[in-house]
Amino acid sequence: MTLEEAAPAKVNLFLHVTGRRADGYHLLDSLAVFGPAADLLTATPAEGLSLALEGPFGAALQAEPDNLVLRAARALAAAAGVAPRAALTLRKHLPVASGIGGGSADAAAALRLLNRMWGAGLDDAALRALAAPLGADVPVCVASSPARMQGVGELVSPGPRLPPCGLLLVNPGVPLATPAVFRARAPGFSAEARLPAAWPDAAAMAADLAHLTNDLEAPARALCPEVGEVLAALTALPGALLARMSGSGATCFALFATPAEAHAAEGLLPAQWWRSGGGLYGRAEASLHAPGAVGV
Repeated sequence: MTLEEAAPAKVNLFLHVTGRRADGYHLLDSLAVFGPAADLLTATPAEGLSLALEGPFGAALQAEPDNLVLRAARALAAAAGVAPRAALTLRKHLPVASGIGGGSADAAAALRLLNRMWGAGLDDAALRALAAPLGADVPVCVASSPARMQGVGELVSPGPRLPPCGLLLVNPGVPLATPAVFRARAPGFSAEARLPAAWPDAAAMAADLAHLTNDLEAPARALCPEVGEVLAALTALPGALLARMSGSGATCFALFATPAEAHAAEGLLPAQWWRSGGGLYGRAEASLHAPGAVGV
């Protein structure tokens, strides 16, 4: 029997760098949401553990032992006391090194998928504990639901209740390495954000988010001028309520009042840019398990 699990894109609606630990890791404060594009991970029973890569961005990765999907699988097997046995196939729809947590989302999907396949019975809290050593974005990707992420990513808590809205993701096709962006960041730190319990509509959410920042956007624009081009194009789209970069870039997003507006705006962008417009992802929404992003 083949099982499958979507690995939706993680989008940082804001991202504040709030400090730095003695070991060099930066402390963050961010509101993460998911969608509308996703990778897809499938698993079938096998004698050993293997990973095959497919999809538009599969060639950009290597199915080597250090791949996050395989590391997640081995961590789960060790915690569950089972042999790591599965033939995994990752269909890669999300750009690599693009600020939307593609590798982290894939690792989290592996934890969820193999937790079911191997009958480990771990809840989300236990999976997040396994996820933390794999990377800062992996814990928040375990639930793939809107959440506040803090610390070095290991602190995940509920965020404000989100209104219905549309989200358009755009990547100019230029990879950005996260360590390089952090090295280019100007000195200083931001305060933690003050967020309401809920937003009544997308316009109110965008207005509040406009007072916050992505602290990595300026250094990313310096390293990759294409980020500025994408942000200018998104800001000019009809109905766009807010345009901002996600994570360490180069993917940017625009917020809209409805998913239909976000989807319609895709056709107004340069054909060579990767983009995906729609609504926010929910793990129970089967319609989003077959992502439809366009462009490479």
